[in-house]
Amino acid sequence: MGLQQTMKALADPIRREILNMLKKGRMSAGEITEHFSVTGASISRHLSVLKEADLVRDTREGQFIFYELNASVLEEIMLWVTELRGGNDND
Repeated sequence: MGLQQTMKALADPIRREILNMLKKGRMSAGEITEHFSVTGASISRHLSVLKEADLVRDTREGQFIFYELNASVLEEIMLWVTELRGGNDND
C-alpha cells in the first residue's frame, strides 16, 4: 500500500462517502449499496479500490461480506499532512 494508491482511492466522492458511512460501524455490501443510486457492481468496484488501498477490511459471514474502516491508514495520512504543513515546531 502506497500513498499514491491511498490518495487515488480517496479522490472519488463515492468512496469518501463509503468511508464516512463505515466510521459508524461495519456494514454489509448490500447495506452500502442501498445508500447510492449506482449499481451494485459499481459499489463492489469502489469497495475493491478501498480494500486495495487498505482503507477498509472485509469479513465474510455466510453469504454476506461485511466492511469496516481501517483507521490506521487514515492516521498515517493525517500524520503526513501535519508534517507537510509544518505541524512539528521542532524543525
